[in-house]
Amino acid sequence: MKAMILAAGLGTRLRTLTESIPKALIPVMNRPMIAWVIDHLKSHGFDRIIVNAHHHAKILEDYLGNGSGFGVGITTRYEPEILGTGGGIRNTKDFWDSGPFVAINADILTDIDLAAALKIHRDSGGLATLIVHEMPSFSKIELDQKGLVKDISRDVKPGRLAFTGIHVIEPALLDFIRPGVFSDIIDCYRDLIRAGSPPAAFISKGHYWHDVGTLKSYIRVHEELCLKRPPSDRFVFGSGCLIHPSARLLDWAVLGDGVELGEGTLVGRSVLWDGVRVGAGVRIADSVVSKRKTIGKDLQGVLL
Repeated sequence: MKAMILAAGLGTRLRTLTESIPKALIPVMNRPMIAWVIDHLKSHGFDRIIVNAHHHAKILEDYLGNGSGFGVGITTRYEPEILGTGGGIRNTKDFWDSGPFVAINADILTDIDLAAALKIHRDSGGLATLIVHEMPSFSKIELDQKGLVKDISRDVKPGRLAFTGIHVIEPALLDFIRPGVFSDIIDCYRDLIRAGSPPAAFISKGHYWHDVGTLKSYIRVHEELCLKRPPSDRFVFGSGCLIHPSARLLDWAVLGDGVELGEGTLVGRSVLWDGVRVGAGVRIADSVVSKRKTIGKDLQGVLL
């Protein structure tokens, strides 16, 4: 089966972290986000994946290669100009065969049952199926009594469901999207609703889902994943870390490869990327420090 990972965005909400790498390669628990997404797709039988790229595209392409390192086939589709979710999907039209495919954002960590969503999609006979769930802060999707999408509002509204950023799409849908121009796939879905051919919806429950798009959500996903571990295992270390005996770790922390913590340092509820060096006596809390930076002063709630 085939799938698409949408990874062309600039990552502006995490701009400090995305200055030198694409957002899809930002590490979660010391592993690039897109690797988690690939594993999720692979676990559901998706073995051919196309990834669109724009910001630092060569870095992303070099990391992914042909997919052999992940046990799948991967094609990277470069976008000289960002085409948006609709235009980006339309730009891959030649990749698909006659069957439906899954499209998923590169910054989503989830264990949603894609096989169940595919069954709902095939039973619906529609051009697309949106995977939705209860998430009040993102709730814009209204369904009718048949489980079809009745409305997608531009603002959050009480009583509605939230789009997970994952959809099942028929290749025929791409004929409804103008080629070579920026477009939002949600606008295409609104057009289908107005035309009387609304997308279906699969309501997912009891799953894990986390959007990793802001500093707050990036720290929160690490907190959730660390606190799922036994209390003695809530500090994650990459290889080659040098931790002074007097350094202290508080609550939870994720340290990348080669991180150095000096004498009397304190690190809590923070993520330090590869090669970060923390000077003696420095305190870091609720912060993210990107690759190979040297920290000589206290940090609180900082993305650096």
